[in-house]
Amino acid sequence: MTEFERRRKNFVEKMGDGVAVFPSAPAAVRSNDTDYEYRQDSDLYFLSGFEEPQSVLVLAPNHPQTKSVLFLRPRDREREIWEGRRVGVENAPREFGIDAAYPIDELEERLPQLLDTSDRLYYAFSRNEEFNARIVRHLKHYHVARRQADRGPVVLTDPSAILHELRVRKSPADVERLKRAVAISREGHTAAMRHSRPGMYEYEIEAILEYTFHRMGAQAAAYPSIVAGGANATILHYTSNRQKIADGALVLVDAGAELDYYCGDITRTWPIGGRFSAEQRAIYEIVLEAQRRALELCRPGSRFSRSRDMNGAQQFDPRNVHHAATAAIIEGLLALRLLQGSFEENFTQRKYHQFFMHGTGHWLGMDTHDVGYYRLNGDWRALEAGMVITVEPGVYVAEDAQADERFRGIGVRIEDDVLITNDGCEILSAGTPTGISEVERTIAQGRESQQPLIA
Repeated sequence: MTEFERRRKNFVEKMGDGVAVFPSAPAAVRSNDTDYEYRQDSDLYFLSGFEEPQSVLVLAPNHPQTKSVLFLRPRDREREIWEGRRVGVENAPREFGIDAAYPIDELEERLPQLLDTSDRLYYAFSRNEEFNARIVRHLKHYHVARRQADRGPVVLTDPSAILHELRVRKSPADVERLKRAVAISREGHTAAMRHSRPGMYEYEIEAILEYTFHRMGAQAAAYPSIVAGGANATILHYTSNRQKIADGALVLVDAGAELDYYCGDITRTWPIGGRFSAEQRAIYEIVLEAQRRALELCRPGSRFSRSRDMNGAQQFDPRNVHHAATAAIIEGLLALRLLQGSFEENFTQRKYHQFFMHGTGHWLGMDTHDVGYYRLNGDWRALEAGMVITVEPGVYVAEDAQADERFRGIGVRIEDDVLITNDGCEILSAGTPTGISEVERTIAQGRESQQPLIA
């Protein structure tokens, strides 16, 4: 049994009496007659391994013959000359371990035969509005037809509750692919650190990163790379990457490689000139300590993120990964007098939020911000072995912040990718330079060697 067949089996067992429909991601036009590079919908790929557009996977376990069906584009020599080879209807069952395959043009004709097998349809409304409308038409038809027959779905259920919980707990195959994507991401960050020089533009560092990703086999960057020099680092999702980085400034790089549908997501911050100033070092040390405390709690049973009482107030939880990081940041900012008052009032009133305004991490997998519930029964869930998260505290002092001017314009984030194990965690991105002396040494070694990126 292949990994994809195992996933389908697990999903169907949990689905029980139902029929599930998963359409492909729609192609998107970039400009005029040029499309964006196509990427398959993660759920469809997770269950099938099929990468082509204009396709639909249907799982109908109650059907007597075809319990798994793939609708796809047929072979077309003329189109394949222009667009690339297609798997084809004849080859799909053997290549993907499904019961049957049909041309996508036959979907409207054949789908009712599969929908007729259950009262319940599992379907997630998506960006594909045309396909959403098709599903609505079928449901309306069955609601009307129920006056005369007892066949077909009249209950619509989102498959995410089952499928995304399967995705949030990684299998050994998932972990292996994630490790490869993260390893490539690590090499990209290290290369960017080694080859950065004062006077570079942000896009030059972006080019080093993404050249390294592709050189090592990644198909793409997992998301638009953030390369933020100076005060741009206080903009959380800065992606312009067009400015020259001033000598003496920090550069914050948040980037990851995507390999075979699995994503890395690493952030490092370093001084473009090679040495941290006293103020940069002070902020960096706060973030480093916040990440250290958060990583100590990355183990089964710890809570992932914020906890609130019945009235919505934030209550400190010593088992909470986010709270551990937040506590270190509050303590550090109080010591620098960027915050005033007691720890308790800064925590409960979230006064720190002007400097640390995001969570400490998110799920990681086939999507950079991967799927899966963060809350169960109203509270933030406990971590379990097999989950993969990011741990990414940060401190951002905006240029116009009401703060000591020495610290204005400094933004620092440190992010690692972490697999929860039975007895703790494994930092998948370990080896990416992190400590102050390690970062400065990496930059110095790169400049001493004078080794070109492309020999």
